Amino acid sequence: MVQETYNEVFKDMIHIEEFHHVSLPVTDLEKAKDFYGDILGFKELDRPNFDFPGAWYQIGDQQLHLIVYKDSETLRTSRKLDSRDGHLAIRVKSYNDTRRYLEEAGVDILLKPESKSGFAQIFCQDPDGNMIEFNVEQASYEKENLNS
Repeated sequence: MVQETYNEVFKDMIHIEEFHHVSLPVTDLEKAKDFYGDILGFKELDRPNFDFPGAWYQIGDQQLHLIVYKDSETLRTSRKLDSRDGHLAIRVKSYNDTRRYLEEAGVDILLKPESKSGFAQIFCQDPDGNMIEFNVEQASYEKENLNS
């Protein structure tokens, strides 16, 4: 029996080009826009005129879509910062600069600089409790702290 190649076996599968966007439910659009736009500095995009409120943001090559949906079953009820809960992860240039910026902005954060994941992590929440992780490669964190 001839072993089929990966492409032959999976030729009819989904062919992924890229990760496009994540959508998160929010309850108060103005608070969410203040957090994502003013505090985190994400660039707001034009959004189609849907029959429900929301906002779209550009994050690198991907997008974040906020949808006002008070009946969402994915809204967190806890304000506890828990890195195991569902979250959006964003790669940043500097762990220490990001930490300092979030602290100065008054954002509650959970630091995991030596995570077993292989990257140094900072967790926070938006006003609705959606978890966000900012991270750098572990080697980048270690190099950054050797130079401090």
